[in-house]
Amino acid sequence: MSMLRSRAAGFVITAAIVGLTLATAYIHLGLGGLLFTLNGLGYAGLAALIVIGAVSPMPIVQRFSWFPRVALLGYAAMTIAGYLVMGPYFTLGFIAKGIEVTLIAFLVVDVIRVYGSPMFLVRSALESVAPILPERFRPTAA
Repeated sequence: MSMLRSRAAGFVITAAIVGLTLATAYIHLGLGGLLFTLNGLGYAGLAALIVIGAVSPMPIVQRFSWFPRVALLGYAAMTIAGYLVMGPYFTLGFIAKGIEVTLIAFLVVDVIRVYGSPMFLVRSALESVAPILPERFRPTAA
């Protein structure tokens, strides 16, 4: 586990996440049509957010660094679900879904690397928005 927390491991995992995200964005942008184009642009925007979260030293960016991970994980999962429901089923579509499943796996590894567990990710997310939450929803000291 300590190896996953190293700077080199963080760089490799982040580079893999960005590379896989841009690969699926490229596939979707190349398919044409409004739905595929918007999906590809969404992936490209989330890749940019992952990069900004990884390199920016600004406190506000560090405070919300959980958001691009969660957004990209949900986006990839919903893209897979949409494909399974709507199709069209063809070879490149299955390749894109394989890339997206691998992307989700890397995001889960990244969450575990950075936060230790999904529970601590949720805690970090709640703490980052605590100033605007009603008192009853604010995290308490453990």
